[in-house]
Amino acid sequence: MVMKMNLLNVEKMSKSYTEKVLFDQVTLGINEGDKIGVIGINGTGKSTLLKIIAGLEEPDEGSVIKGKSIKVEYLAQIPEFDENLTILENVVTGKKAAEEYRNLEGEAKTMLLKLGITDCDGRIDVLSGGQKKRVALVRTLLTPAQILVLDEPTNHLDNDMAEWLEEYLNKYQGAFIMVTHDRYFLDKVTNKIIEIDKGKIYTYIANYTKFLELKAEREDMEMAAERKNKSLYRMDLEWMLRGARARSTKQKAHIQRFEELRDRKGIEKQKNIDINALSSRLGKKTIEVNNISKSFDDKTLFKDFTYIFLKNDRIGIVGPNGSGKTTLLKIITGNLEADSGSVEIGETVKIGYFSQENEYMDQNQKVIDYIRDVAEYIETSDGTASASQMLERFLFTGSMQYSLISKLSGGERRRLYLLKVLMEAPNVLILDEPTNDLDIQTLSILENYLDSYEGIVITVSHDRYFLDRIVERIFAFEGNGVIKQYEGGFTDYKEASKEYEESSQVITRSKQIVTENNDGNVTSKGKPKESKLKFSYMEQKEYNEIDEVIAKLEADIEELDKQIEESSTDYSKLNELMAQKEKLEKELEEKMNRWVYLNDLAEQIENVKN
Repeated sequence: MVMKMNLLNVEKMSKSYTEKVLFDQVTLGINEGDKIGVIGINGTGKSTLLKIIAGLEEPDEGSVIKGKSIKVEYLAQIPEFDENLTILENVVTGKKAAEEYRNLEGEAKTMLLKLGITDCDGRIDVLSGGQKKRVALVRTLLTPAQILVLDEPTNHLDNDMAEWLEEYLNKYQGAFIMVTHDRYFLDKVTNKIIEIDKGKIYTYIANYTKFLELKAEREDMEMAAERKNKSLYRMDLEWMLRGARARSTKQKAHIQRFEELRDRKGIEKQKNIDINALSSRLGKKTIEVNNISKSFDDKTLFKDFTYIFLKNDRIGIVGPNGSGKTTLLKIITGNLEADSGSVEIGETVKIGYFSQENEYMDQNQKVIDYIRDVAEYIETSDGTASASQMLERFLFTGSMQYSLISKLSGGERRRLYLLKVLMEAPNVLILDEPTNDLDIQTLSILENYLDSYEGIVITVSHDRYFLDRIVERIFAFEGNGVIKQYEGGFTDYKEASKEYEESSQVITRSKQIVTENNDGNVTSKGKPKESKLKFSYMEQKEYNEIDEVIAKLEADIEELDKQIEESSTDYSKLNELMAQKEKLEKELEEKMNRWVYLNDLAEQIENVKN
């Protein structure tokens, strides 16, 4: 077994803010090759731990020990820059290009481009908060260091960027410790998990999935030990009540054990954020988006987008940063007007909008008053619950409820804002990047809540785990104003889009390879054997079934025509039938276009074979 060199130790460290104890005599070490993820409920001190390791904060007690040659580089949640320098200058200034980074500026430009920053010579102060975070990430990654300390590196990264960062960190030779709530990311890049819980630190040599197993085992062992201690305490209490006296050394030890058991701090069962699914009745008409388009300057975000939201729809919206996802949500909610088209909202629709940025919060308002502004009491499936009880379920204890909002951490404010949105009992829940700044426990309970939620859920998210867990349909922004629909969660979308891209590339290659002579004989350019022109599994299945699907659609339209003729005097029924016919005709048109594509592909496959 190869021994790994120790890089940094935190020894017997304690840290408090006012009356809140974040850490109580905790110890941890960082060794060569450690790829550490830090997990804990918002407000437990994750960012504080990173700052102490980076040397930006001092512990109240204990020490941080590292070698003189050990360099630590820190990525802050909210990074700072010199606004007199350009974006590129902020990244490379003060850095000496090591042997492997001879062209430091070229490397920086490549990484910035990967993260969606195209104007490297532009001003830093015109960037959004998310863009600045990505610039800071590049600056951190390009700084030679033995330990990277990364606070929320995946925030503001779209799916492709997150996958790029995964690949980069998997190849990274140094150690790193990071806070992130992206569970797929944790699974793929970490080999050690540190959990912060009630002032203590628990270390697991595992990625996220294995950590869940090991944590359950630890909690089971602790509960078994607690049950044993309770049993011993009852026996010792009985012995004491019988009038035992410390006449011997053995009896003195027995009494000491009794006192220790009596004074011990019992294990607290972990509280969960628990809220019953609250929603108002949703009528027949929901939200109808009709041919909406939106552009900014010369950039078309989307064009002629149409969709009728169905009851219990679970829609995930994905796409690169800046592609227009949040803009679409704002148009649906009425906070922004489309350039053309319309959005019709049913009379019973009650939208709950959880935006990327928290709404205005009065920092001098008490936590409980912020929730009481929504309702003092609400009705749940378990009966009436007070504002205080709902806060308790969201891990805001009695003392926290009467503290000022200014005392809360950023993640705790985010959790408070989420509770307010849910307590309004919307029947259409619109979530814009809900996974940013929410801890994993909150996300898990939100996911469980949405399982029983009787309403429409529309979410923009870069969290692949969350999308796989929640949504059943994906709207993907694919550039040039196109929003394409995919069935399933995020993984289904990635597989389907990959198959579509591969088949499109194959068709293009086949057209370049296969040509006809004047005699009509097929000849080839290049190496036709390299072109593996074939149906994907899903395409072959669709090709086999599409004739029957089209025939059924045509028969259904024919039947509707008969019903329309018979209902010519019933205008209500007639309108309903006409709407059904319009929907089927649109579906038929899509299937006919698909039939043309599949048959063209089948013909090209046959040509290549021959």
